[in-house]
Amino acid sequence: MDPLRPMNQISTLRSAGGRLPRSLKPRLFNYLNLPLCAVVFALVAYGLLIVYSAVASDTSYSFSRQAAGVAVGAALMLLLFRYDYHHLSHYLVFFLIINVVLIMLPHVPIVGQSAKGATSWVAFGPVRFQPGEFAKVTVILLAASVIARFGGKLDNVRDFLKALGIMLVPFVCIMTQPDLGTGLVYLFIAGVALVVGGARPRYIVILVALAVAAVAALFILDPIADSLAGHDVLLKDYQRARLMVFLDNSYDPMGDGYNLKQAQIAIGSGGFLGKGYMNATQSALGYLPEAPTDFIFCVLAEQLGFLGAFVLLVLYALLIFICYRIAYRSNDLFGTVLVMCVAGMWLFQIPENIGMTCGLMPITGIPLPFMSYGSSFMVVNFILLGLIGSVRSHNGRELKRGLR
Repeated sequence: MDPLRPMNQISTLRSAGGRLPRSLKPRLFNYLNLPLCAVVFALVAYGLLIVYSAVASDTSYSFSRQAAGVAVGAALMLLLFRYDYHHLSHYLVFFLIINVVLIMLPHVPIVGQSAKGATSWVAFGPVRFQPGEFAKVTVILLAASVIARFGGKLDNVRDFLKALGIMLVPFVCIMTQPDLGTGLVYLFIAGVALVVGGARPRYIVILVALAVAAVAALFILDPIADSLAGHDVLLKDYQRARLMVFLDNSYDPMGDGYNLKQAQIAIGSGGFLGKGYMNATQSALGYLPEAPTDFIFCVLAEQLGFLGAFVLLVLYALLIFICYRIAYRSNDLFGTVLVMCVAGMWLFQIPENIGMTCGLMPITGIPLPFMSYGSSFMVVNFILLGLIGSVRSHNGRELKRGLR
């Protein structure tokens, strides 16, 4: 028997636009990637334990809401495991429109809400969420669709600029809120897509150099523009303060630098083994602002010490490694870019969140995947996991295994 015959059957059916018969689909068990599920289960359980301890003394947060987010997200993940991701590769224009609609939704009167200097929230009755978070899913699907449309051949300036221009639309939209943290995530996703999608190295180097020059120009022009206009034009006061704290950790310890100072105290007081579960005094006594969300890593480090933090980093490393293997084994460019963009997003968010609590990164408000409080954020991460599982379940190697 020709060992490639099943794969040839699948390729023929797919190229003809037909659906796979049930006999050619993977068995139900093959939809579940046991290593991926095991790592995710450990991460989510770990996160729920830390969030429970962080919200126990703060009635403004609801642990049941976090648990509900996990339940809804897990159900969506399992559904997406069975969905064939190939069907999503042809909706570039649709994803572009959805991105613009989602990100601009907070600007709609009545439903849009402002918080902490940004118009990022939407409320429909008791339901309140950030559309920019859910847009991360469609931003990744947009990036993968763009790269698939060009066939991984961004070897001329025209195609490179066209792909880059399409992927910059969500960033431009999110900066109207403005939400710099989420905008940086969008940019990093686009960068990963361009690198994986075959862009020439010199294009990437020039792009990075232009980005650095733009940031430098921003710092130079900001005070000039503010003085001429009489108000903040480019950088907001809180953004400028965060940059000052990043450049000088001792800057205004009782004001703008207070959050970082308390975060460092929490991490340092945990030592090697920590103070013990539910014994995080910095968050329990209210010294650590935004403990369940932005600074959840500090709660973990104070309670479980260096050892607990190391366990978390090992789980993250395993998750990224599994994603890389799934991307490597994907039988098409769309699936590869999709998985690598998700992994790349997490690789940006994890060091940024942990680094900002230690003073190694600017404070941006980027949450920690599977750990930070937020049901919407949890659901989004589970949806992305479902897409990763779909790529694993419906690529060539796994289909061949299901035919045996």
